[in-house]
Amino acid sequence: MVTKIKPIILPSFLRRTMKAYALKAHIRGLNCELNRIGRSRNWKLVADKQQLLAIINVIEGSEEESWQWLAKFLRKQQEAFTFEELVFIATQNSGITVNQLMARTDCTIAQARKVIDELEFLD
Repeated sequence: MVTKIKPIILPSFLRRTMKAYALKAHIRGLNCELNRIGRSRNWKLVADKQQLLAIINVIEGSEEESWQWLAKFLRKQQEAFTFEELVFIATQNSGITVNQLMARTDCTIAQARKVIDELEFLD
């Protein structure tokens, strides 16, 4: 299943971020595209939903305070997963629990339970 790749504009990325080289390395390590837009202060991030979640998790797991604005910004930009995308994520991670699915995708408990029930029905 192919998820939508959405470009996100990051305003004043370098000016707002300390240790930007490390953050850029983490983002690019997740196979995301991160490029400066021309000669402006703005940068463009191209990532799918799962990659956005991975970026948010890396930032929230870090101890760098100056990166937290980006996690908050990406959470606002993030669209909710469709039911089919949630099922796909759950099938890729066999044995995933409701809580793990909720933590990974930021879905509701009702959505996670419905996905797990669907997978159990298929077995």
